Amino acid sequence: MFEKFDLQACASAFIVLFAVIDIIGSIPIIITLKENGRKVDALKATLLSFALMLGFFYTGDLMLKLFGVDIASFAAAGSLIIFFFALEMILDVEIFKNQGPIKSATLVPLVFPLLAGAGVFTTLISLKAEYADVNIVIALILNMVWVYFVIKMTNVIERILGRGGIYIIRKFFGIILLAISVKLFTANFAQLWGA
Repeated sequence: MFEKFDLQACASAFIVLFAVIDIIGSIPIIITLKENGRKVDALKATLLSFALMLGFFYTGDLMLKLFGVDIASFAAAGSLIIFFFALEMILDVEIFKNQGPIKSATLVPLVFPLLAGAGVFTTLISLKAEYADVNIVIALILNMVWVYFVIKMTNVIERILGRGGIYIIRKFFGIILLAISVKLFTANFAQLWGA
């Protein structure tokens, strides 16, 4: 397995996953969830995200084929979820309402779709075509270590930036998230339309 390890490929996969997971952009959402009294467990969120990503990395193609769903459709659906999260951030409205018995925000919406969402799943399958599995898995583990520390330190980050800083970052990343959702939707809709 490790004979296929390539430091450059691992670094490239790390950078791509770092950009797509975008835990820094999720900081305002994590803080908002905590302010609303929703429990966020850093270790649980990291381990669940990693398990979902790794599971999808090895079985994603098979799972989607089983349900008759292609990657483009899956990514387009995921982009709509990201779109609504972006609207929440920009317009200060609550669209996603957790009306179930689970009051923790660790699984929904933090693990899925924020950390382990359609964009990450699509990226993992795309990376698989370019790099050896060992390089992608190591890059994913390194990203998960980073994710854990960022979630764990959100209160410290909030104290440093203050409420005003968090508000500005929330609006800024809301627009970035909106742009990502539009890009993801248009790219995959074009692929579906062309099919």
